[in-house]
Amino acid sequence: MGSDSVDSESKVSGNQANIPARIRQELDIDDGDKLRWHIEDSGTLRVQVVQQRSGTFNNFDGYEGDKATAVEGEHDSWGVDPE
Repeated sequence: MGSDSVDSESKVSGNQANIPARIRQELDIDDGDKLRWHIEDSGTLRVQVVQQRSGTFNNFDGYEGDKATAVEGEHDSWGVDPE
């Protein structure tokens, strides 16, 4: 994306603006994601996409270690060894 080209436009309505579908697709912006707005000293507006995927362990594939654990007996509810 060149800094001088216009990739897309949207209209502001009240305090909201739509993100064009092409931009959403290219940047993988989905419902629940956040946009962080920064105004540079030069007056340039910079927007950072903060992707919020569902669940803390959304990409967790599981434990592949060789040590079995009895969670209830070996750890308290905070994951710390009981004393």
